[in-house]
Order: sequence, then C-alpha cells, then structure tokens
Amino acid sequence: MNEFWQTCVSRLEQDIPPQQISAWIRPLVPLAYDETQAVLRVAAPNRFKLDWVRKNYSLRIEELAAEWFHRPVQVTFELAQGRAGLAPAPAPAAPAPIPAPAIGLLPTETPLPAEVPASSVFQADTGTQHATRIEAPTLVLASQATGQAVYDRSRLNTDMTFDNFVTGKANQLARAAALQVAENPGVSYNPLFLYGGVGLGKTHLIHAIGNAMVQAGTGSKSKVRYVHADQYVSDVVKAYQRKAFDDFKRYYHSLDLLLIDDIQFFSGKNRTQEEFFYAFEAMVAQRKQIIITSDTYPKELAGIDSRLISRFDSGLTVAIEPPELEMRVAILLRKADSEGMPMPEEVAFFIAKHLRSNVRELEGALRKVLAYARFHGRDVLTVEMCKDALKDLLSVSNGQITVENIQKTVADFYKIKVADMYSKRRPANIALPRQIAMYLAKELTQKSLPEIGDLFGGRDHTTVLHAVRKISDARTKQTELNHSLHVLEQTLKG
Repeated sequence: MNEFWQTCVSRLEQDIPPQQISAWIRPLVPLAYDETQAVLRVAAPNRFKLDWVRKNYSLRIEELAAEWFHRPVQVTFELAQGRAGLAPAPAPAAPAPIPAPAIGLLPTETPLPAEVPASSVFQADTGTQHATRIEAPTLVLASQATGQAVYDRSRLNTDMTFDNFVTGKANQLARAAALQVAENPGVSYNPLFLYGGVGLGKTHLIHAIGNAMVQAGTGSKSKVRYVHADQYVSDVVKAYQRKAFDDFKRYYHSLDLLLIDDIQFFSGKNRTQEEFFYAFEAMVAQRKQIIITSDTYPKELAGIDSRLISRFDSGLTVAIEPPELEMRVAILLRKADSEGMPMPEEVAFFIAKHLRSNVRELEGALRKVLAYARFHGRDVLTVEMCKDALKDLLSVSNGQITVENIQKTVADFYKIKVADMYSKRRPANIALPRQIAMYLAKELTQKSLPEIGDLFGGRDHTTVLHAVRKISDARTKQTELNHSLHVLEQTLKG
C-alpha cells in the first residue's frame, strides 16, 4: 500500500505544481485497499481538503490506482480518524451588544504619536486615575440598528461581493476558502490568512466574506468589523491616549468576524501586536472568525511576534497570484460593462496581453481608455484607440524581457533598491533577491553567464552560475520560494 501511494504521489508531482502537492496531496493518508470491492480509502485532515481533493484530483488518483492494481478502482475520501465525528463545541452565550468605540471614528489625519511601549501602557492601565469613557455613536446602538447602520459599523464596502469577484486559476482556491468561511464562520479555518501582491483582490475577497455574512440574515446580530492594520494601530494609540483600553478590548473581543487587512503594517508595533494577540485568543476561544491579509507568507513577515506567526499558521494559508491572461480579459470585460461601455474581446485581449501585473493596473488602464473615448466622442472601443490612450504604458511593457526589467521587478517584489543588484553588499535581504534575479536572467533571457555577471556590477560568471544552481535547487525544496518565483515569472512573462 505504501509503495503504491509513494508511486502515486511521484506521478502526481509530474502534473501538479509543488505548492499544490504540498497543500493537497501530501496531507492525504491512504487507509486501506479492499481487493474484493476494488475500493481505495484515503483520509484527508479536514473537510475543506477532502472536498477540494475529491473535486479536483479524485479522477487522476483513480486512474493511477487502476494502473497499479490492473483493474478499475473506486477511490473514497473520508476525514482522518478523530475528525469525522467531531462536532463544534457549543458557542458561549453571546454578550450584550457593545457599541463600536469612537476611537476609530476620529479624523484620520490627526497626527499620531509614536508607538507607546507596552510597559508604560500597563502602568497607566493599573493606575488609580479615573479613565475617561469614550462615547459611542448612537448610530450603532442595537436598538436602532438598520441595514445601513450595520454597514456603517462594520466598515464594509458593499460593492465588493462574491458575485462581482472575477475568478481564475490565480485565485480560485482563495475564493473557495473564503466561501467556506462565509458559510461556516469560526468552524472550518480560523484564521484564514490570504497573502499576495498589491492589487490582486485580497481586500475585495475579505469584504465579500463580510457582506455574505451580513446578507445571510444575521446582519444586525453579528458584529462584523473590517479594519486596515494602520487603523487598528491608530485605535490602540487613541485608546492609550484616552485611557480607554477597557472599551477597546470589550469591543474587539466581542466581534463575531474581524477582517484585518495588510497585517504587515503591524511590523515593529509591539503594543499593537500584544493587543491583537489578546483579541485573537479571545475570539478564537469563542469560535469567532478572524480573516487576515498580507503581502507575504506568514513566516516571511518581518518584525512580527513569533506567537502571532504561529497563530497565523494554525489556520488555513492561501496565496493569491497575479491573474493569468484569460482572467485579465474577464476582468476588463466585466469592468467595462459595469461602466456602461461594453468592450470588444479583441480590445480586452490587447490590453490584457500588455498589462499583466495586477488588477489595479488593469482598472487604471481601463479608466484611461474610457476617458479617452469619451473625450473624443467615441462610442466603440478599438485596438487603435487603446494604443493611443495607453501609449505611455505600452511603451514600458512592450519590449522583450530584459535583465534590467528583471532586476527592477525583483527589487520591487523584495522591497530593495535596484542599485542593490549591482552593489557589493551581501546582507541576506539583498543577497537572496540578487541571486533570484540572476537565476531569472539565465532562465528568461538569452544572455550568457558572463553577460549577466557584467549587468550585476561586473560579477564573475562563476558567481552567476552559483546563484543559478542554488536557486534552482532551493525552489524544489522550499514551497514559499517556489511560489515567489512563480509569481515573478508570471509577472515578467504575462
């Protein structure tokens, strides 16, 4: 049995990307093969993985099993022992509705002090001074809750829903996980951690989850809150200024769903991280759902407490990648239609082929084309019109992949300076991106090793060869690195 399964996994590795193998295939456990019935039983660690594997990989596994056992085989999937009969623990009684504190409603342009050391805050918390209680806006009192009040309180963007979220290979897993969480909050994957580059739809997806929960009929009962990490930091600072941590904690700890965007902005904010850790523990203990977005994988977050990173890893982590060509076309067609100016497919393909980094870039290009058409009184969009409207953008993206383009793309991805690609400095945060850029230059251009070395500050060709071999070997063993390389390759090649 073990020999069959090892062979099966090896064959699947030839068809499926390494990240998907790690996420879906390796967690599976073959239980038994019934020779009489020709049935192979396979266990999955949780319901989500079970459903996903059954839908996407069961036929391929059955084909491989049939080859091995020389007869048609039925593969059945079940939850791993100890999971099948596991029922969610009863949720504790809901506390009385707590109004949203006004700390998040103060003018955001008010200058904020630097992060306050935790020790000084604790001294203030335990002091004998009378804390000034923050008044909550009457808008969010439970007795006056209306549909609009629910959205005002939650800070949800009602325009961001599952219905208008364009799905493709780059984000289908993230969307499936988000739907599962929206239907079963606090049960399946807690927290749900979505990560990916700028403009790939992370914010849209978490707003869609919140909107789905509100629209499911629990609108005025469930306490939902979307907050950008910067605003959460601001809330912590203002709570300290007003000696109102009791209100702050009572509000955030009582939420049913917390959607926190761009958590990388917590980096170095120790007091904020401490407060978020307490809120995280309180919510998870009550089976309340937390959803987090970031621009990078949890373990790659810099300046974040290891306790938080371990909590992030305890749930489900899903990547959102740059959209593929077909998805970019679908996004353009839908956006143009919503603007009241339908776009011919050949025009959408033209734009999508030349602009490929993220959804925001596509939307910006579309707005530029529509503005150009309206200014010139054009009712029909054409490829020639797009060339005129987007000539500045197209001049940048039209050329073949160059080493210079690779250096800039990798530098932007890893948040270093392009000049670091040529420098002699060797700190890890620069050396690895430089080696990745050398690897991509060898893979994606026709340049020789000496030519690549010259473009990286006059380095010897043996240095380039070492980098190419190192990254080539590492990507087969490190899921996160392989994902990053895949994103960079897709961004460069479109």
